[in-house]
Amino acid sequence: MNWEKLLDRFIRHLALEKGLADNTLFAYQSDLQRYVQYLKDHRIKKPESITPLLLQQFIGELYDLGLSESSLARNFSALRGFHRFLIREEITRTDPTELLETPRLKRKLPAVLSVEEVEKILEQPDTDTLAGIRDRAMLETLYACGLRVSELLGLTVDAVLLNDQFVRVWGKGSRERFVPLGDEAARWLKIYLGRVRPHLSLGVASRNILFLNLRGKPLSRMGFWKILQKYVRQARIQTEVHPHTFRHSFATHLLENGADLRAVQELLGHQDISTTQIYTHVTTQRLREVYQQHHPRA
Repeated sequence: MNWEKLLDRFIRHLALEKGLADNTLFAYQSDLQRYVQYLKDHRIKKPESITPLLLQQFIGELYDLGLSESSLARNFSALRGFHRFLIREEITRTDPTELLETPRLKRKLPAVLSVEEVEKILEQPDTDTLAGIRDRAMLETLYACGLRVSELLGLTVDAVLLNDQFVRVWGKGSRERFVPLGDEAARWLKIYLGRVRPHLSLGVASRNILFLNLRGKPLSRMGFWKILQKYVRQARIQTEVHPHTFRHSFATHLLENGADLRAVQELLGHQDISTTQIYTHVTTQRLREVYQQHHPRA
């Protein structure tokens, strides 16, 4: 049996039917390539020959590699998904991962900026320049809509509904959602679309992507990360800030101001509300910190 061909089929299945992001697909493929090599090293030629003991030995090797908890969990998920795919495709009837227990992850509370820190960063771009107007529009949109960086950079011009003050977002699994735009984000997007983007897109195939680099091409993740880090330094923010920090801050600030958890779930595009609930822990933690700092008998 050709394990590499089966792995390729599985990855195509994940891409086409599950709609997983490229980064996730790449991680799954890397994890399973290690597994496939392990099977070949042990001269395993068919799925029926994979015993629970052999699988446990492979799991032991993963632990010996010193992988993080999240990497181990992803490996477990990839293994389970691969074997279920083999059953579905009627390549085998046995699943050695049936009794495999996924390690429980300790959920880390996300880093969150205060409203004042967010505003400081938003005010950093020099809006007398084309790049500064673009950057202000990007940062305002990121915070106003709580977008993932991939969602922000994947926005098209057509997805911005300025009259209605909404953006149409394609999230994980190619799921569509509509997210409101605040007044400031809408204002800066209007300026960007009217005065900046036409200059950037001249003579370049931009695929209708909203945010472009100074060469007129779609802005990359690394390009955006460098832009953000520049403004974080200028604002003298001591917290480590990533693009996702704005999304965490968006959710936390909404909940702190009384937003309904279900509404925040919809805005973030979370399938499972338990993913959104982590932000309730963040707001509780912040309340505790305020209490301890300011209550006379804390």
